[in-house]
Amino acid sequence: MALARILTAKGVQVARVDLHKGTATVATPLDLNSAGLGSLSELLSHPDLVALAEQLPADGPSIRLEEVNWLAPIDDQEVWAAGVTYKRSQTARMEESEAAASCYDRVYTAARPEIFFKATPGRCSGQLGMLRIREDAHWNVPEPELALVISSAGKIVGYTIGNDMSSRDIEGDNPLYLPQAKLYNQCCGLGPWITLAQDMPERQSIEIALAIHRDDEVVFEGKTSISQMARQFEDLVGWLLRDNDMHQGAFLLTGTGVVPESDFTLRRGDIVEITISGIGTLINTIVQG
Repeated sequence: MALARILTAKGVQVARVDLHKGTATVATPLDLNSAGLGSLSELLSHPDLVALAEQLPADGPSIRLEEVNWLAPIDDQEVWAAGVTYKRSQTARMEESEAAASCYDRVYTAARPEIFFKATPGRCSGQLGMLRIREDAHWNVPEPELALVISSAGKIVGYTIGNDMSSRDIEGDNPLYLPQAKLYNQCCGLGPWITLAQDMPERQSIEIALAIHRDDEVVFEGKTSISQMARQFEDLVGWLLRDNDMHQGAFLLTGTGVVPESDFTLRRGDIVEITISGIGTLINTIVQG
């Protein structure tokens, strides 16, 4: 089972997406008011999330997926991200920044991971939404990542697809520019929905694939798997929550193991597709200016 935020004639609604063998056909709007809830984030933090999500009555007819107006599955949570959690990411970060190469080398094996603030909800785009590349950057890439959905109690309750858009030339020029390379308008893709934790495949079998389309051609594709991660999910969440309360819950992107070669950069009009086992495919179009 998965949960989504969608836009209907009634406004913003939470919908249940019933997954069958990893696929789904319809989204059913839910009546949150019947349980005294007002948002998806409140539902995700409910102590009996799965049972409640199954029992909530419908608030409108089911909608075929191809007819759904998708929103990013986030309300008022913060989005954070972990970096250098895959060997490929470590290598790429060292290549882009001679000055900080040793920092990225050390953090890959350090006890404390790299964790940074990625986005506010208003900077996130959902399924079929637009993602942005900065006007003042010349080397921009998507970073396909599995995103942990964390409840207000600090529990991993679900997973979604994250796209940690990055300006590699800005970060590579000086690691102190990381916030500018990572955080700006339409800098984070989330969606298309949140698959609840119980319905995800075994962690080590989860695969992440990236495809970038330009003028009807695939100009880059690559894949990795969670088995290549150097960190455990619970460890990353533990570091995120140290002296850092998340009363509304949070999203934590877990790092990328797929990085285009250094001669590749995104262009306006590119279509980015990220597919993750147990969730589906997040599709976004790149804009600039």
